[in-house]
Amino acid sequence: MDELHKPSTGTPGEKYERLIAYAKTVPAAKTVVVHPCDKSSLKGVVKATEAGLIDPILVGPEARIKEAAAEAELDLSDLEIVDAPFSHAAAAQGVAMIREARGDVLMKGSLHTDELMSEVLRKEKGLRTERRLSHVFAMDVPTYPKALYITDAAINIAPDLATKADIVQNAIDLATGLGLEEPKVAILSAVETVTPKIPSTIEAAALCKMADRGQITGGILDGPLAMDNAISPEAAEIKGIVSPVAGDADIIVVPDLEAGNMLAKNLTFLSGALAAGIVLGARVPIVLTSRADSTQTKMASCAVASIYAHTLRKVI
Repeated sequence: MDELHKPSTGTPGEKYERLIAYAKTVPAAKTVVVHPCDKSSLKGVVKATEAGLIDPILVGPEARIKEAAAEAELDLSDLEIVDAPFSHAAAAQGVAMIREARGDVLMKGSLHTDELMSEVLRKEKGLRTERRLSHVFAMDVPTYPKALYITDAAINIAPDLATKADIVQNAIDLATGLGLEEPKVAILSAVETVTPKIPSTIEAAALCKMADRGQITGGILDGPLAMDNAISPEAAEIKGIVSPVAGDADIIVVPDLEAGNMLAKNLTFLSGALAAGIVLGARVPIVLTSRADSTQTKMASCAVASIYAHTLRKVI
């Protein structure tokens, strides 16, 4: 698994190719795919299946799934389809199947994210754990020498300190589950000094102290850090920051969803980065893909989920 975190040459997509190659060496994750009723979502599922990353069960209106497959010229003859009349029913059925231990991963198809997550978050019949759910982008940034995990850019809008602690722990657990020993976690703000006028700097300092006291485990935390001195050794040196994290971060923890979403999209559209997305903190990893994602990104998301699900099975 060390192959996943070797320094890259800067070739676009290189880190994802290594990720996908490694995922092929572990058993394909049994994946419940909810409402894959368009060509884009089905193509990603079929490609990931052909690559040996997932073993899918498709849940949704069978006629619509087969119609979309025919339009995309995709062969679903070897895939199991569980009929559900509409998207919300498919979400409920998919979550129920995970509760029945029929899958190790839950994957979003062509329904709205809110529709799927509302079923995941149901108190009695959902997939909640004691941990708050959060989203992690496992990013392949050509200009950065290693994988970069960004959290949370999709689930928690304005997280409080307790939620941020879960966000940090979820990201550390993912990174270590993918073979990274003691990931370096940068807690971002606009500046690198604790300033009462900027609440995110105070929360960053509190998170670091929580790590010192064992309330957050498995990673090395530092913050507040600005983005430049989190990822640039030169910027950290110029500002006199002495830290094992500064200039060498593996995980970037953003102050809120808006900052995370803007950061991830800036990296994607201005730096040619690829962004594989996964939701953590539920009973199983949840793959959230967008119709705009490339096939490679969708496969990388499946690869991340498959490797992490395999790690969880070994722990259990």
